[in-house]
Amino acid sequence: MAKIGVMGCGAVSDFGHVPAILQTEGLELVSLYDPNRDRVEGMAAKFGGIRAYTNQDEFIRSGLDAVLIASPPTVHRENVLAAAAAGLHVLCEKPIAMNDHEAAEMIDAMKKADRMLLVGFVYRFSPVALQIREWIKEGLIGEVRSLRLIYIWDLHGQYEPVSPEEWIESPRWKGRMLEGGPMVDCGVHQIDLSRWWLHDEIERFECHGAWVADYEAPDHVYLHMDHVRGAHTMVEMGFSYGHTSREPRPEFSYHIIGTGGVIRYDRDGYILETRNGGGTFRSPGASEKNFPGMHAEFAQALRTGDPGHLPRAEDGLIATRIARQATDMAIANRLRNTALTHTA
Repeated sequence: MAKIGVMGCGAVSDFGHVPAILQTEGLELVSLYDPNRDRVEGMAAKFGGIRAYTNQDEFIRSGLDAVLIASPPTVHRENVLAAAAAGLHVLCEKPIAMNDHEAAEMIDAMKKADRMLLVGFVYRFSPVALQIREWIKEGLIGEVRSLRLIYIWDLHGQYEPVSPEEWIESPRWKGRMLEGGPMVDCGVHQIDLSRWWLHDEIERFECHGAWVADYEAPDHVYLHMDHVRGAHTMVEMGFSYGHTSREPRPEFSYHIIGTGGVIRYDRDGYILETRNGGGTFRSPGASEKNFPGMHAEFAQALRTGDPGHLPRAEDGLIATRIARQATDMAIANRLRNTALTHTA
């Protein structure tokens, strides 16, 4: 039984990680850490009196084998280095770090400690993603030539009420935009899926953005990536699709086009199907996320030392690097276009 601690007691730990760890055979959740006392003690009480810490050093020394890091990306480096110094395995939420230098330092520290540093790309463990991977591997649509991966939504709205008369900008919206925007926050999942499904690296990319809200990073982003063996992936990510609407409606879909057919997934109705020359083949749909599946894989990795489908730190670095560089590219394109317009 591996003893697990969770660093960061925000929303993703509350609805995703902690419930999944508690139901996973082979994992025992023993400690929670968050610098916010009310938050960590509230979560500890909610899930049955788990030990709660506001001091990172005390948490690290609480008798752990591994930690799940779900803290803000700005402190991932600090958290991972503390775990490495204590000889603990790590499953870290995305994005793995704020920049390449931080990620390289984290990877080096974990290698020196001879411990695993894995990344929480939870989309890999959805039955949908696993089925698509198998269909591609089996050649049901021939050779893949194009992927269109779309997630455009409202990020729970840009504004929220603090009283019947007053609304403020949502801290969640502001925080994720300041951390890099939708491609860094959500797009890393799709970047990772494209590499994982195709077993193929990305050799070049370009990116354009749209600005509905007033931030440096675009809140709607289009990323085009060319893979080494010729496939092309388009990722569309946005936080502004209905972000001020009374009744927002997200769009989430995968389209994989091959030389012999197509695979389509639509979260609206959980449709998952392959259409090729032999007909139409459907499989049960599901959510794009699967926290229990990811933590079951983590438990097995801790038992065997084999990460299985869990992304390695290098996978997290590649996805985050592309997402951040793509966002910077979109910002640079905007500034260049603005300069050209003003010159004209």
